[in-house]
Amino acid sequence: MRLWKCGPGTFCGIAFVVLVASVALEPVPVAGFVSANIVAPLLACGLLYASLAADRGDRPRLAHVLAVFAAPLAAQVAVVTAGLVPVAAEFWIASQVAGVNLALPLQDASRLSAGAVVTIYAVGIAVSLPVTFVPMAALFDGEPFGRAFALSARAFALNVPALAINACIAFALLLVGIATSGIALVLVLPWIASASYAAWKDVFGVK
Repeated sequence: MRLWKCGPGTFCGIAFVVLVASVALEPVPVAGFVSANIVAPLLACGLLYASLAADRGDRPRLAHVLAVFAAPLAAQVAVVTAGLVPVAAEFWIASQVAGVNLALPLQDASRLSAGAVVTIYAVGIAVSLPVTFVPMAALFDGEPFGRAFALSARAFALNVPALAINACIAFALLLVGIATSGIALVLVLPWIASASYAAWKDVFGVK
């Protein structure tokens, strides 16, 4: 919250751009998948860059939403790959629980019950825990692809209770966002991103 308070309007603006990128092409099978699972995760790194700026006493700016595209390609690939890990788990659980293919247009996904949606998001968040720190390791520490994943997985293994609590809070916030038809996500996404950034600093001892 300390980081978010340095520029709440900017953080919410970045989150809004990410949400638009996630849903704008959702009805289109291929383009929707690319937008939601490749472009949007990269844009979401703008929340991490904004957190970094606020942490260093700088001013978060809306331009941070594009900062990731100045990073090395390997770092961008690491970010996208880390994002696809929970997506793959969500696709699998959706097919098992509800027989739904999430890669298809929204008409198919609309068949999901509230219970199925909760289950899918819960699985996605749980599976994302070992790759939580991949974006920071790749973008801010300059770690190569494999080492970024290895460091993130090791950090998770050494801090399971704390990260599990963080995940439960993030899950509750996401449910609030979903319950408000996505409106509250402009607040929820920055809070989750800033919390992940703060956790990275704490776990890795970043000054």
